[in-house]
Amino acid sequence: MVLDEGNQSSVTTFILLGFSEYPHLQASLFLVFLAIYTVTLVGNVGIIVVIRINPKLHTPMYFFLSHLSFLDICYSSVFTPKLLETLVVEDRTISFKGYMVQFFFVCAFVITEMFMLAVMAYNRFVAVCNPLLYTVAMSHKLCSLLVAGTYIWGGVCSMTLTYSLLELSYCGPNIINHFGCEYSAILSLLSSLVL
Repeated sequence: MVLDEGNQSSVTTFILLGFSEYPHLQASLFLVFLAIYTVTLVGNVGIIVVIRINPKLHTPMYFFLSHLSFLDICYSSVFTPKLLETLVVEDRTISFKGYMVQFFFVCAFVITEMFMLAVMAYNRFVAVCNPLLYTVAMSHKLCSLLVAGTYIWGGVCSMTLTYSLLELSYCGPNIINHFGCEYSAILSLLSSLVL
């Protein structure tokens, strides 16, 4: 039986366990993840800057690649800071609202990135199948519409997933054995289904 009373959760905060089982590795893991995050940011910003300043790279393929790099920066910047925080701070709590906001943005950027990869595949398909008509078929207007569509669709899908989680009830231990906001991690706390 599903409760129709909405989210009357007694859970207001979650505790992210992350890598708490390995306290001796947390400083090392912090440095490793910080280095990966820094390389990710510098690499993606570098890609975007090079594409913007080099006129030879103002083609649809590089236009999509710059948006893919932007999405990678956004996803990394939503997820990684909380991961780094859980490695160095004893208080590993996150509010219910904070969890849902992070979940929304993580989903939005991941889903948008998936659709952006599909758009990039379509771009390559058009380039290979119609090389003489490629510049006409992949106009700047079409490229902009495809990119806008991926962002809109990513936001709509993420909003749907987040809304579905907000409508559920959570109870019991508020401990999540994960280092970030993930769909399967929060499903373990559900109390909406009563047998």
